[in-house]
Amino acid sequence: MAHVTTNKDKIVARVRRIAGQVAAVERSVLADAECADTLHLVAAVRGAVAGLMDELVEDHLHAHVAAARVTDAERAAAAAELAKLLRRHFR
Repeated sequence: MAHVTTNKDKIVARVRRIAGQVAAVERSVLADAECADTLHLVAAVRGAVAGLMDELVEDHLHAHVAAARVTDAERAAAAAELAKLLRRHFR
């Protein structure tokens, strides 16, 4: 995702926070924590990943679909790629 270079540090920090959340889920399972507590952790991970996905999709749209410098062929390819990704994401 070369177009993410302006936000790379922010995105990497987000990914690392998500990794920390996933590690918390693992610790919760290993510690035989209450089901509800573990489920809350998993829900937080899901929300964090969804937020990351939203941001990356928006970046993709701006850089590869809506940018004025993009040719019609590049725009069509990027839109098709995004449609394929969204179909997979929303299964």
